[in-house]
Amino acid sequence: MTRRYAALAASALLLATLGACATATPYQPNIRGQATSGGFSEVRLEADRFRVNFAGNSLTSRETVEGYLLYRAAELTVAQGYDWFAVVDRQTDRNARTYVEPDPFYRPWYGPSYNFWRPSWRYYGGGYGWRSWDPFFGDPFWGDRMDVRTVEKFEASAEIVMHRGAKPQDDTRAFDARAVMDNLGPRVLRPPQP
Repeated sequence: MTRRYAALAASALLLATLGACATATPYQPNIRGQATSGGFSEVRLEADRFRVNFAGNSLTSRETVEGYLLYRAAELTVAQGYDWFAVVDRQTDRNARTYVEPDPFYRPWYGPSYNFWRPSWRYYGGGYGWRSWDPFFGDPFWGDRMDVRTVEKFEASAEIVMHRGAKPQDDTRAFDARAVMDNLGPRVLRPPQP
């Protein structure tokens, strides 16, 4: 009976670990060792000026990263006792890596014991007639198979200056902090509570 419970507990732990790896970055502080990597961070530059960052993992879209950055800037503005903030500098970095991996189940090379021989044959392709396949010349259908995938991660940063009073209507870089929180709040996904 105890082995069965140990196996179930190990399975549940494995599923929880895999589930944490397969989720987009929620709205959380960026602290090492979290179940899901990424999150927000900020640095106070002056009394009313901050640099705010949000880093997403490979499953977090650019739109989400930029939205969470604005939400954090608004949340920080209200927490500091201000009404609106202006974005002085804003940047979104894209880190993309392309991985090319051969198909692990396709190994057509037969090695030196066969004098580097590979198979070749002819086949009939409907509409094309007789065709031949030779691994040295390649063929789009039979050629070496590769798995090509690109992994993207986005990180957004902004320098903001906080102000009190009414937001200027003609400034496109000014945001009413409470309006941003009201509009973006329903789309903010927070991490599950333990």
